[in-house]
Amino acid sequence: MYYNVLKIEDLVENKENLFDRNVLLERGESSLSAIALKKHEVLDNHISVCDACAYVFEGEAEFHFAAEKFTVKKGELIMFEKEKEHRVLALKDTKFLLIKI
Repeated sequence: MYYNVLKIEDLVENKENLFDRNVLLERGESSLSAIALKKHEVLDNHISVCDACAYVFEGEAEFHFAAEKFTVKKGELIMFEKEKEHRVLALKDTKFLLIKI
């Protein structure tokens, strides 16, 4: 993976009714992953063991944290702290990079 030029939109696919994840780098708990969700697909409640950020490079998704909801569109980035329960809802076919640090 190192010293390669990657085309970001080709890292994952929006498969019918199937969450797609491609782990690009991983060191301990830290990682860089590309994730694809179909419109209306949900990543149910979960907790990250690391601080993280998600950069949406295609589509639009809602990130839900307790009572707060954030809509993140193509070209936008959301950052969040570890150990905060959250879920993700794709409002459109969506692809994003998830960076855990």
